[in-house]
Amino acid sequence: MTVIETDWTTHAERLAEILWDRGDIRSSEWRAAIAAVPRHVFVPEAYEQDNTARWIRRATAGDWERVYSPRTLVTALADRGGYQEPASSSTNPELMARMLEILDIQDGQRVLEIGTGTGYQAGLMCHRLGEGTVFSVDLDANLVALARQRLASIGYRPTLAALDGELGFAEHQPYDHIIATCSVPAVPRSWGDQLAPGGSILVDLKLAISAGNLVQLRRHEDRLEGRFTARWASFMAMRHHADQHTPMPRVDPGESHDRRYCTEVPTQPWREAPVVWFLAQLHLPRGVIYGAVLDPDTRQPTAATMTAPDGSWAKIDLTDRTVTEAGGTPLWEPVEWAYQLWLNVDRPGWGRLGLTVDPDGRNQVWIDKPEGSFVHSLGSPPCTSATESRTPGASNSTRHWCGPVT
Repeated sequence: MTVIETDWTTHAERLAEILWDRGDIRSSEWRAAIAAVPRHVFVPEAYEQDNTARWIRRATAGDWERVYSPRTLVTALADRGGYQEPASSSTNPELMARMLEILDIQDGQRVLEIGTGTGYQAGLMCHRLGEGTVFSVDLDANLVALARQRLASIGYRPTLAALDGELGFAEHQPYDHIIATCSVPAVPRSWGDQLAPGGSILVDLKLAISAGNLVQLRRHEDRLEGRFTARWASFMAMRHHADQHTPMPRVDPGESHDRRYCTEVPTQPWREAPVVWFLAQLHLPRGVIYGAVLDPDTRQPTAATMTAPDGSWAKIDLTDRTVTEAGGTPLWEPVEWAYQLWLNVDRPGWGRLGLTVDPDGRNQVWIDKPEGSFVHSLGSPPCTSATESRTPGASNSTRHWCGPVT
């Protein structure tokens, strides 16, 4: 008896039932895929942290409750300046199902997956669509080889390639849908070029850690455009061969400071006001990270911290809301700006935010509508006011998208 023929099926069916009851799955086709594709084949082992935060590798064979549960399983670690952090994972099936439902994939449509990972999601799509319309790329050639082997072991042979996901997979364009299981700071132009007219992209747009959400874009004649999803989600950042890890400066609460004042803004916007944290990135330099100062006795947080690559830092006291800053880049001021904007436009949730990508690859964030009073290009100089105006209708380009038209 092979591992595929054991009693995992009961647990896979239970997982499908859980996702159906929660509303993450709404179609019988995806429910059948979750119940039929053996996740344990794709995740033969996974890492989890013990009570000391140390990562422990555990085999998953026979651990059906763990494998067939709505949880993310960490499958690879990377050393980051002397400590380990997740480098690859098998995404929570709950999120996978939700994303596949959002795309509304129909029979015969061609799908490009950015981020093959373990191959499990490719397996779900093969079950639903057939292997001939499923394409997937990943930067890591070893991951791709393992995914190909695991998919073949259960009878699926989609087209996989070891490529930088930012480039897409031009050889097999056009695609009706592109789904990314990694986050990007801007939607690459190449994806729009490879998308069929009327096709859609679903990707996690993240400008910094926790600063962003899934956005679904539809290809129009002269642009990609769409809204962020109402429910929040997060993926690891897309990797590239030239990536380098630069250790961040540490915040020392005892260091001298340049600025000190009180704030009325939520002290941990990445947790308490995620839309505010996202909007703040329009002013913040890339690479800002957040953290916390812990009480040495209770190990409970007493202050939140922000650190920039140039060494600038901010510390926000969680009790008296005092902000202390040092360095050449003010870090809390953009958060205050974003909070005021958020209040001015009646505290929008994710569903009121949208994104437009023009044929040159310029990404523009907007609130409520693309021609509204707030529009900001990612990578452009920071906005100068809480409502940046532009001429209504200015987004109506006379240019056409340069991708394939069939």
